[in-house]
Amino acid sequence: MKLKTTIKRSMAVCALLLGAGNAIAAEPEYTFKLHHMLPPPSNAHTNFLVPWADKIMAESDGRIKIDIYPSMQLGGKPPQLFDQVRKGIVDISWTVTGYTPGRFPKSTVFELPFMAADAKSVSMAIQDYAEQEMADEFKDVHLLAMHVHAPGSLNSRDKAIHTAKDLDGLTVRAPNKVMASAFEALGANTVFMPVPQMPSALSKGVIDVAVLPFEVVKPLKIHQLVKHHTEILGKRGLYANSFVFSMNKKAYESLPADLQKVIDNNSGVELAGFIGQAFDTYEKTGRQAAVDQGNELYQLPESEIAVWKEKLAFVTEDWLKQMKSDGYDSQMLLDKANALIDKYQTANQ
Repeated sequence: MKLKTTIKRSMAVCALLLGAGNAIAAEPEYTFKLHHMLPPPSNAHTNFLVPWADKIMAESDGRIKIDIYPSMQLGGKPPQLFDQVRKGIVDISWTVTGYTPGRFPKSTVFELPFMAADAKSVSMAIQDYAEQEMADEFKDVHLLAMHVHAPGSLNSRDKAIHTAKDLDGLTVRAPNKVMASAFEALGANTVFMPVPQMPSALSKGVIDVAVLPFEVVKPLKIHQLVKHHTEILGKRGLYANSFVFSMNKKAYESLPADLQKVIDNNSGVELAGFIGQAFDTYEKTGRQAAVDQGNELYQLPESEIAVWKEKLAFVTEDWLKQMKSDGYDSQMLLDKANALIDKYQTANQ
């Protein structure tokens, strides 16, 4: 009898891994709603969220099912996604930390100018950092992973940006509060808006420059709305946004220990690295879309990058002062973030 049970379970798992969901004998014991703001063709949906949900279902032998709702299908706006999880309106969400300024102050160190590096290394670094330093900021949810995207580029409608001076007078969509200060110092006018609003803003001329990684450029068809792309390369890029992938605490605690272990096995630094790798890989695909469009792709020379670093050094200095005045050991946090990025860059070489 025990052998028959084992065979039946093995057959169910095999059917699940082959995508034959109808071959699973039993209905899922737990069904969770995962909500996010990007469309189904996006890198995050296709190469991170769907594979993650499938893996949870496979490793739970079909006992956990995760239904994914992209493009804010369950209502609300992107800045509300974290609260939707916290309040139990949805079970899981993926969102940008910068959509709620002031809520995750310790994560902003990773958004400072020239902190960005490859997404895999920095994603592992920020998750490690979150586990050490951010328990208080995530006390109301169950954190699955933090991560970042690959270093962002400047995507301009009409004017090529080859120097810092070229930003003077342009309206730039700033990716976060920290980088808004940076672009304003370079003479730009800044506006903030969630990523899904940018195609419309570009087409209507509300903004001149969309500051984004290429992995978002392609699914939102930004490359069809702009003519120029400016890349800031090197060991550390211009900037990256941080993201939080979290689960409602009661939903997680409702699971028996063996199913909590399935979630735990697909969380943390390893998951952050998986997400970062997906973003690094798709960055190349997104960049190629801009090339195929016939747009100009310009890489800032080292001499010009040095100018940008000099002009933007005050952003980090101001951050250190502000965080210290708010009661944080800001220098320690900056040093730790840099050390973790260096650690994971070395490990991933």
